Amino acid sequence: MNYVSKNFKNVVSILFVGLLTTNSFAQGENLLSNGGFESTDGKVKKLGGIESATTWTSPTGVRADLFTPGKVIDISTPMNIYGKEEAKEGSNYAGIVAFSFGDKVPRSYIMAKLDSPLKKGMKYCVSFHVSLAEASKYACNNIGANLSKKPFATDSKTAIIDKAHIKHYNNKVFNATYNWDKVCGIFEAEGGEKYITIGNFDPNDKTKSENNKKPNNKEMKLTQVISAYYYIDDISIQLIDNNEQCDCLLTENENNYSSTIYQKAVVLNDKMTSAQKVEAQKIFFGFGKTTLTTEGEESLELIAEEMKANASMRLEVMGHSDAEEDKVGLEKEMYADMASKRVNAVMSYLMDRGIEEGRMIPSSQGSSEPSDEIEEGDDDDLQMAKNRRVTFKVR
Repeated sequence: MNYVSKNFKNVVSILFVGLLTTNSFAQGENLLSNGGFESTDGKVKKLGGIESATTWTSPTGVRADLFTPGKVIDISTPMNIYGKEEAKEGSNYAGIVAFSFGDKVPRSYIMAKLDSPLKKGMKYCVSFHVSLAEASKYACNNIGANLSKKPFATDSKTAIIDKAHIKHYNNKVFNATYNWDKVCGIFEAEGGEKYITIGNFDPNDKTKSENNKKPNNKEMKLTQVISAYYYIDDISIQLIDNNEQCDCLLTENENNYSSTIYQKAVVLNDKMTSAQKVEAQKIFFGFGKTTLTTEGEESLELIAEEMKANASMRLEVMGHSDAEEDKVGLEKEMYADMASKRVNAVMSYLMDRGIEEGRMIPSSQGSSEPSDEIEEGDDDDLQMAKNRRVTFKVR
């Protein structure tokens, strides 16, 4: 009797393990249990703390960074030693060095073990998000993901030169210091891949780079680093049946929209009244975006100061979109009513600076009122960029 019960327990255990294995490969599930770096072991106390994030490590002698809200300013979010960025998912994110001339600042990488090995011949949608830190002197391309059967492991402060299985579809230079760029692709497994590693796997002479301007922002007193430093967040590996199930296709379509963000220096003088200084400010946005640029934040800081100095000042906040956004918004919710979303983003920023909501009047103009910045000879793309804005009227 005991013999039969023992065998029955073994059968049940095998079936249970089998069910777990099957479920771990269910479509839509992330095979990376801590893709947003939210699960941590203990408090992060200093730079180089990526191993505090559950399952994550650095495969070389240069330790990657983990940023998390807290009292340690260097590694906090959204503001830290390298810049300012809200997490793409949750409140934490990682940081790596992807490039520097002559490797004066050694590269760093992040690596994690998957919850289950990949199966031969199966297709997986792999994605992650990157954002250039404001303190970076450079921006670069070639940031990608490698999926391997064995972990990379060296104590040397060296670059890993290997194959990047996943890169951005046009391998662009990631030069945006606000919001997140998505890197996404489809990987067909050889079978047995257990690790994902993210970073730059190409030599310097095969890597494109650009200079990045140091931000002129009172809030961010940053020391520029002579490297391309990137925040990384929201990493996912999902089993798919066919290519259409991977939202990389949506990402590529979105890149067909305008990537231009118009900006114009605002010239002020001592003869201007407080109201004139405020009304001279204009905040411009990317297509389908509500993210504030560094210049936009500088304008809002000035507005907040003027409103604090003039307690009776009330402000109409007028949001605008371009005609293409309105058209796309009829089919895609994420692009709908961008004018109102931009007003909300601007008002939220000012409220965070101590301006009462009741002193602001929200006004959504849509694309009905073309920008007075548009000039004869502007092409269609520049005209749309000038229309994506928030303007102000003192009441």
